[in-house]
Amino acid sequence: MADEVNKTAFIEIQGRIIELTGKLKQVQNQMRTKEGEKKRAFLTLEELSQVPDDTNTYKSIGRTFVLEPKAVLMNEQERKLKDSESAIGSLQTSKEYMEKQLAEVENNLRELLQQDPGLARQIMSMSV
Repeated sequence: MADEVNKTAFIEIQGRIIELTGKLKQVQNQMRTKEGEKKRAFLTLEELSQVPDDTNTYKSIGRTFVLEPKAVLMNEQERKLKDSESAIGSLQTSKEYMEKQLAEVENNLRELLQQDPGLARQIMSMSV
């Protein structure tokens, strides 16, 4: 009876580890994407700041380029930069929270395996 309870607990913990690992990878990918957007916005702002104010500037909309004042493009890039920074901050908080949860679940798994050495032997024999 205790073996069945431990096996069920192991399966639940294993599922939770897989779920948290997937979510963590997803958050890391989102962070990489936002970092790229932030870098693009920063570099675009840098380039626009070097251009004289009376220069024709164009905004890309799909395959079309539309004439826009430099100030409008600068404001858009600044907004993108700020949005990316705030998104990265919230994603970082989510990442840290998930890492703590994952560490806690892994700790639960270690405790379960230390508690029931027979279960640990069964698991090791299954994975070989």
